[in-house]
Amino acid sequence: MKEGIKIVTVGGGSSYTPELVEGFIKRYDSLPVRELWLVDIPKGEKKLETVGQLARRMVEKAGIPMEICLTLDRREALKDADFVTTQFRAGLLDARAKDERIPLKYGVIGQETNGPGGLFKGLRTIPIILDIIRDMEELCPEAWLINFTNPAGMVTEAVFRHSNWRKIVGLCNVPIGMKMGVAELLDVKPERISIDFAGLNHMVYGLNVYLDGKPVLDEVIGKLAHPDKGMTMKNIADLGWEPDFIQALRLLPCPYHRYYYQTEKMFEEEKQAAAESGTRAEVVQQLEGELFKLYEDPELAVKPPQLEKRGGAFYSDAACSLIDSMYNDLQDIQPVNTMNRGAIASIPDDSAIEINCVITKDGPKPIAIGDLPVPVRGLVQQIKSFERIASEAAVTKDYHTALLAMSINPLVPSDTKAKQILDEMLEAHGLDFVKRGGERTLVK
Repeated sequence: MKEGIKIVTVGGGSSYTPELVEGFIKRYDSLPVRELWLVDIPKGEKKLETVGQLARRMVEKAGIPMEICLTLDRREALKDADFVTTQFRAGLLDARAKDERIPLKYGVIGQETNGPGGLFKGLRTIPIILDIIRDMEELCPEAWLINFTNPAGMVTEAVFRHSNWRKIVGLCNVPIGMKMGVAELLDVKPERISIDFAGLNHMVYGLNVYLDGKPVLDEVIGKLAHPDKGMTMKNIADLGWEPDFIQALRLLPCPYHRYYYQTEKMFEEEKQAAAESGTRAEVVQQLEGELFKLYEDPELAVKPPQLEKRGGAFYSDAACSLIDSMYNDLQDIQPVNTMNRGAIASIPDDSAIEINCVITKDGPKPIAIGDLPVPVRGLVQQIKSFERIASEAAVTKDYHTALLAMSINPLVPSDTKAKQILDEMLEAHGLDFVKRGGERTLVK
């Protein structure tokens, strides 16, 4: 094994990057990153330079020999990489704002990774990911792709179905956030908590919860049944749970489940928030403006605490722990997005799932659970069908496939609304899709 490793981060100008840099600094003894390449597009050049200079100050303060390289040339960066991480936003926050605001006009939730917004983020993102993979096949065929770009489950599904690349792990900070939330509910240190995770990205359940190895799911559910107790993220309103429902479910839901179990309340909350303070994308634009002003301070040499408001808390722990475990073949257990391979009985073996895995130098090995409980199995299967059809639409750019994906999503109430939303969003994003028979539609 060569001395030190080379990591490339696509979307390096992201406000999240200081989280990642902090994580690599903390783990330098076990994960000696000799080169960290931050890559972005020309539109993101100013942010890339700002974040890159902060990263260099952080590394200098830490006193470690990690070189920070900045470039707009992805292929230059990828050559001989050991790990490639992706954290970009296709269309930037302006596209996210459209994803969130347009569906609201039709009485449908507008959200970054769920419903129509999740579909369109996938349609924009998947072609770029597949381009990155083609570059990796040529320039760093031994590297692992660690994808944090949303919708992470759909992206991982698309790679499995529409490329021959298998060295990809999809990553999300939701499971680690759930673990931290349980620790807070029980007033214990997070390292004493473990959870059996299984499902899909942003549709993952805690099947069992343990404190020091002892099952405590009933105690956690009991606490969640109190109206003033909840677990959520910065970008999802904490509306609590209907006490009798959460007692009946007897599983630990993730924050995104609110969109499916509390659809009406979440829609009203989103609609009101959009009218009063803007969509989440518009709020984030303001937060990012504030963050980058902080990042520009030549005296700043640490990750500012204000970054936690951005919604990416624990990202560095998830990403850096995963890379550390793969590099050192630690064979510890972490929840990631990987190929099912029979771990969940009712999901196709070649589909992407989010599940606890043993992390090895050869990648994640999913821990089989048998099957999901009957009460949640159908919803998970429906979302998996949506992800598969959506990823096909992203690759083929076929209008009818995109319409089918929109229509089968459980947050879209009818085929009529599906078509109305699809047509307006295709035009708003300027996406060029083709109807069967060759008729082009909604080209901008």
